[in-house]
Amino acid sequence: HDCAVFGIPDEEFGEKLCAHIEPDPKAPLAAAEVTAFLRARLADFKVPRVIKFETALPREDSGKITKRKLRDPYWAETGRLI
Repeated sequence: HDCAVFGIPDEEFGEKLCAHIEPDPKAPLAAAEVTAFLRARLADFKVPRVIKFETALPREDSGKITKRKLRDPYWAETGRLI
């Protein structure tokens, strides 16, 4: 149904893309399917290296995805916040 893509720490390049996906429960997905779909449509550097599935993404009262709640745990130990 929905997804959020954001940068997370990467030792080699500084950051890499991570996607958190809230799939339709009636149409389950596998990470390999998502990656194959995106590689056919995007440049390699735009394809998320990490894909996680969530039953529900965190949302604000307005219904917008709260990316900070997804992103902060990845950055907590780096001493760097976005």
